[in-house]
Amino acid sequence: MDDKNKIMVRKLNLWYTDNHVLKDVDLDIKENKVTALIGPSGCGKTTFIRALNRMNDLIEGVRVTGEVFLDGRNIYDKDVDVVSLRKRVGMVFQKPNPFPMSIFDNVAYGPRIHGIGDKKKLREIVKESLVNAALWDEVKDRLNMNALDLSGGQQQRLCIARTLAVKPEVILFDEPCSALDPIATGKIEDLIHELKKQYTIVIVTHNMQQAARVSDYTGYFLLGEMIEFGKTKQIFENPKKKLTEDYITGRFG
Repeated sequence: MDDKNKIMVRKLNLWYTDNHVLKDVDLDIKENKVTALIGPSGCGKTTFIRALNRMNDLIEGVRVTGEVFLDGRNIYDKDVDVVSLRKRVGMVFQKPNPFPMSIFDNVAYGPRIHGIGDKKKLREIVKESLVNAALWDEVKDRLNMNALDLSGGQQQRLCIARTLAVKPEVILFDEPCSALDPIATGKIEDLIHELKKQYTIVIVTHNMQQAARVSDYTGYFLLGEMIEFGKTKQIFENPKKKLTEDYITGRFG
């Protein structure tokens, strides 16, 4: 049985003023799977995932053509509510970016913004999100502690908990382990493996071993183009394109 598409990208182009960053990208992102995007720095991977929840809209001079369908609806239609879209498609950034407030308030921030004020309900959401981010056991006795006092790996899992708290359907990870040590990286990778049972995940990574370990599908980006996309095993063991093979074997990039 084929995996179900959660997001379908068709002929996506993006310009920063005159700089053509994404070029006719076509891609199907499967539901409840991990899709990894690899490729050299500056090839458009981060811009691409930011196009999946319209984060690039916040940058002056951006122009987008093409279509991105989330459950069959083009997110670039004029009448799409971008706030609702970003609730459905959450993002975890490269550097952990907890707010300078308590652990509890970090996780409760999104639900409060979306109108949840009931303290009991908020406590339930915070606990569930921290449990699902594999952080609860480490912080349950110090939820009032400033989040900035956590270690880097804990801060990144807190940011994941904060994303989970608004009940997204898709989570975009932009090199979530690049600032972390190997032990913290292992915890995040284990977590991603667990999260795909409930969420659709897209991860940008420079670490090809990581892509091979955590993902079901892999896409290779080069100079704004999707050179090759397929099941991770096939991409790493039997790439169809020479450009892909050169990158994976270290002859390029």
